[in-house]
Parts: sequence; structure tokens; C-alpha cells
Amino acid sequence: MNRFQTYIQQQTSAAPLAVFRIGFGLMMCYGIIRFWAHGWIETQYLEPTFHFSYYGFEWVKPLGNFTYVLFFICGLAAFFVALGLKYRIAIIAFFLSFTYIELMDKTTYLNHYYFISIASFLMIFLPANALFSVDNLWRKKNYENIPKWTIDAVKLLLGIVYFYAGLAKINTDWLFKAQPLKIWLPSKFDLPIIGETLLQQNWFHYAMSWSGMLYDLLIPFLLLYRKTRLIAFALVVFFHVFTRVLFPIGMFPFIMIISTLIFFDAKLHLKIISFLKKIIQRFIKLKTANIQTISQYKIAYKSFIIPVIVTFFVIQILFPFRFMLYPGNLFWTEQGYRFSWRVMLMEKRGISTFKIVDGKTGNFFYVNNGDFLTERQEKQMSFQPDFILEYAHYLGDHFTNQGHKNVEVYVESYVALNGRMSQKFIDESVNLYQEKESFKHKNWILPFKEQTPKTD
Repeated sequence: MNRFQTYIQQQTSAAPLAVFRIGFGLMMCYGIIRFWAHGWIETQYLEPTFHFSYYGFEWVKPLGNFTYVLFFICGLAAFFVALGLKYRIAIIAFFLSFTYIELMDKTTYLNHYYFISIASFLMIFLPANALFSVDNLWRKKNYENIPKWTIDAVKLLLGIVYFYAGLAKINTDWLFKAQPLKIWLPSKFDLPIIGETLLQQNWFHYAMSWSGMLYDLLIPFLLLYRKTRLIAFALVVFFHVFTRVLFPIGMFPFIMIISTLIFFDAKLHLKIISFLKKIIQRFIKLKTANIQTISQYKIAYKSFIIPVIVTFFVIQILFPFRFMLYPGNLFWTEQGYRFSWRVMLMEKRGISTFKIVDGKTGNFFYVNNGDFLTERQEKQMSFQPDFILEYAHYLGDHFTNQGHKNVEVYVESYVALNGRMSQKFIDESVNLYQEKESFKHKNWILPFKEQTPKTD
């Protein structure tokens, strides 16, 4: 406990956290603009008539045309975060608005959306505006140093993301069958130079699988160690740029590249801040003469904030292991799969045909999923059990409201996992309209039967 108290008291330069704040805010602002400019607000949230919900958050729905207002608030809050303008209000507004956007439709789930939500939550409790912020100008105070743990907290979160992504890759399909890379890489034959050469080679698929696993496991430690830090950052840049070329994974590579700068010493961040000051002063003359420089920043409400941060990290460390509470193949059942840093580990496709039955007469008809779901939603629904269950309830309610009697909902579902032949996924004798969503094991998912993935 004494060591912990000593650690909590340690101070370090505020520059790394200030640069992280600026980079995070600008990238988030750009991401919102990019999402808007591509028309994805309309196609993802306004056009669909039905939205898949997270368990416990069924009340979170798109807001009609006010969804644009929500995105505007989110983007503006991100810009204010970058400026350090009313930072605490801005980061809270960003966290709430972005998380609401993330929860509006489960179809849009991505690991880096989850990272952005929890990173912004963490930043609520960090003094990221202590240095080089508009708040400094207004309060006429500038802080040189902040508690060391506030920067270490960001490093720890990044380390968890990488290390757990590496742990998740320690599985038979990834290491010993090079799946799903063996499916994905050959399809990139149109890439210049490497498309028809390296990406078609079996040995390269295995090399990518093993190097990806080792990279994720080792990179946090290589970044922490001063002598390997520069090489590690070069690997970060190469790895994320290369994966961005191969796969359409949006902003995630750039978020990780900018974020890992926080592992570098304060000297680099002070140079970055000095460079940014020169650029700003070309356009705006800042009056900094009356700003008081204070050596150390003291965290207010520390007795509340420290337990919150500790609890936050306990959850982050333990939550990815919840899959161990469920029987069966994780990639098959996906119970405990999300929010666990399992990044691009499987190629899963399915087809699910729903049958509406009159429980008394036995009369039935089949549903055309295209009448209710977008192409993207149907694709996601076809192989994810919680999607299938929620959609079954939606269909049951829909047809009950239309006047159908004794409605029962069954599904005939087949799924192919990582190059294997498709196999029956859901017990078609179970009336899904009677099944309830919960954290319990879904015993109507049929057991996975191991096969050897196709190699051609």
C-alpha cells in the first residue's frame, strides 16, 4: 500500500497527455465528418426500419433526423477536446454521444468503436487539458507536470488492447490453419506487386498469422522499453499501414499509430507542442504573458477518482475472459466474443430462413428477410445467435400485430466457419419467439462439429 501511495504521488511532464488529447480529438472529429460525408448516417441509421440492440440497451434507438444533431454534437465535442476548450464538459459530451451512437445498432459493432468509448470514459478522469489548452488561456494557469499514473493509465489501456488481441490469436485456426487469412489474402489479387505474388503463397499466410500474434503480444513491452521503442513504433506504423492497405478497417490503424506516441519521452511531445504553437501563432497571436506556470497539477476528488480508475481496469482485464463461462466453440456460439479485442479472427457466413407458424393449425409461411432488413443487417444476422433471436422476436411481434394468431417463429440456419463446409446452426425445432435474451447459455445453438477447413 505504501508503494502504491508513493506511485500515486509521482509527477511527470504533462506534454504526452496533451499531445494524446489533441490527436484523439482531431481524429475523432475527422472520423465523424468522414462518417457523415460518406452518407453512412442515413444508410446505417435512418434507412433501416429495424435496428439490432444490445441486451439491456434496447431503449437506445436512432433519433430520426435528430440523429444528425447527435453526430454534430459528437463531432463538435471532439473538436473541443482537441482544443482543450471546456475540456471536462467536452469529453463527457463526446463519451455520451459517441457511446449512444455505438449502441444505436449492434450491426455496426467494431472493436475500435469500443476502444473509443472506453478511452473517452477514461479521459474524463485525466487532466488532459493541464497543458497547451484553451482552458489554460481562460484560467490563466498552465501546469508543467501531472500525476504519472494519468499517462500510465493510457499506456495500460493500449497495452491491454494489443496483448489481448495477441492472446485471442493463440488458437488452432489462426496459427495452424492460417484461417481466415488463407481466405482473405488471396482475394486481394488486384493489389500492385504483392497481389498476385506474396498474397497467393501458402507460406505467407502462415507468416502473417504468426507474426500478427507475436506482434500483438510483444508490442506493448517493446514500446515500454526505451532501447526498443523506436523500432517498436516503426513496427506499429508498418503493421497498421499494411493492414489498412489489405483490409477496409476505417480509422483504427491511424488511431493506434497516433495513440502509441504516448509511450515516447516528454521531449518528443514538447517538440510537437512547440511545432503546433508556431503554426497557431502564424494565424493567431496568443497572449500568454499573464499565464501563471504551476509546477504540479493536483487531482481533485482523488479519493473518488482512483477507485473508479482501478475498477475500470479490473473490468477491462477480466471482462474478455467471460467466454470461459460458456460451453462450446467461442467462434461458433459467439457467447462472450464481443468487447474482448478479438480482431478479424474469423470468416463466418450463414443463411437463415425464418418460418412463421400458427401453433394451433400448423399453417406456416416463410419470411423474406429483405422486407425487413438491409443487406448488411441480414448478413450480420445470419450467423450471430443473439441477432437471430432478436430478429425472431421482431418478426413474432410484427405478425402478431398484423392479426396472425398463435404465432411461433422457427429458423432453418446454416453457417460456415473459417473455410469449413456449412453446418446446421440453430435447432429448428425450437420456437425462438418463446426464448428470452439473457446472459445464460443459448442451448438452442447446435454443437459445433469440427472439420478440416478447405485449403483451395
